[in-house]
Amino acid sequence: MALSYKIERRLRIKRSIRGKVFGTAEKPRMSVFRSNKQISVQVIDDVSARTLVAASSKHKDIAETKATKSQKAAMVGKLIAKLALEAGITQVVFDRNGYLYHGKVKALADGAREGGLKL
Repeated sequence: MALSYKIERRLRIKRSIRGKVFGTAEKPRMSVFRSNKQISVQVIDDVSARTLVAASSKHKDIAETKATKSQKAAMVGKLIAKLALEAGITQVVFDRNGYLYHGKVKALADGAREGGLKL
């Protein structure tokens, strides 16, 4: 089954980004996944191929709030920053995963910066 043009385009951009972005234990990769309804993020150490921390808009505190999707994305950014700082991670490499740095993805990154992460 053929993928739609938009999905193929995103995957092509994703491969290009992943060729340049690599996460280590000192500076892991923060990867964003966005669907039409939810947004999730993982902090990944690519050397050991492990997810160190993860957060999503399905988290109980975020899912129960009445907010726009962009506002929820900012909340997810603050949550991932809090979890990462608790795990001893202060700097990350931002992987937008083929999505445009705009809207929900930008709100998530700004929320993570507000939470204390260095992107």
